[in-house]
Amino acid sequence: MLREIKTELEFDLIELGHGIRLSLMPGIQKMFDAGKVRFTSLHNFCPLPVEVMVASPDCYKFSAVSSEERERAVKQTFQTIDFAARLNAPFVVLHLGEVNMLPITDRLIALAKAGRYLSRKYVRLKIGAVQKRERIAPAYLQRVKDCLRRVIEHAASKKVRIALESRRGYEEIPTERELPGLLEEMNSAPLGYWHDFGHSQIKENLGFLDHAEWLRAIGPRAFGCHVQDCIWPAKDHEVPFTGDVNFEKLVPLLPTNCLFVWEMSPNKTADAIRQSVRRWKERFGV
Repeated sequence: MLREIKTELEFDLIELGHGIRLSLMPGIQKMFDAGKVRFTSLHNFCPLPVEVMVASPDCYKFSAVSSEERERAVKQTFQTIDFAARLNAPFVVLHLGEVNMLPITDRLIALAKAGRYLSRKYVRLKIGAVQKRERIAPAYLQRVKDCLRRVIEHAASKKVRIALESRRGYEEIPTERELPGLLEEMNSAPLGYWHDFGHSQIKENLGFLDHAEWLRAIGPRAFGCHVQDCIWPAKDHEVPFTGDVNFEKLVPLLPTNCLFVWEMSPNKTADAIRQSVRRWKERFGV
């Protein structure tokens, strides 16, 4: 896997995803120790908890009502941080959980696909979801903050930074309204933002945010990005420059030292990915 990423896809740095099984870690460690690979980041949970059979970054949530689930989420995150330190990966990318409400994102996507974007039903569903989430979110956010403080402390002890990823679903934590306040309240230099171009484009397509306006506001706090394109309304993990994301407008809104990590659908060809990387370097020089 690592050799293919380096030789066929021509990437110098690699993010380990949330589907990496524990049994793969000794081989990964061996290649790192031999100086054959370098890592940008690990995406929580990495390695995958042994009792979880498929890649699932949300198998345990910091927002869960169950204290046992929250504790499991924290302990597994500690393990990810420990592996990041061993692999000299500077960042761990986190999902924080969700608010327990009737999921709205996929319903809005289905209406958009059916030609009912911004119809009366669409607007009614969206406004109702926003009102409910604003009403019930504080208790979930408090649980997230309590967990996050412990995670930040552990990460700081290992000299690893924590990046909170922008979410695809409106039900998920944090929303763009919540994230700036969350970062401010945590008040921790090792805590920052991880921008996902596809997720934020879906949010823009559904009418929850303006992608460029959001990046102008949060961009200075970004440690890195997941680079993927998105075809309207919500077909993400596409090769850059094949969808609707306006990278030329958005990339300059990010810090010059921002990391760009390709996060592609498995059905994309090596040739298409290589071409997108070359085009990216021609346009942005990074």
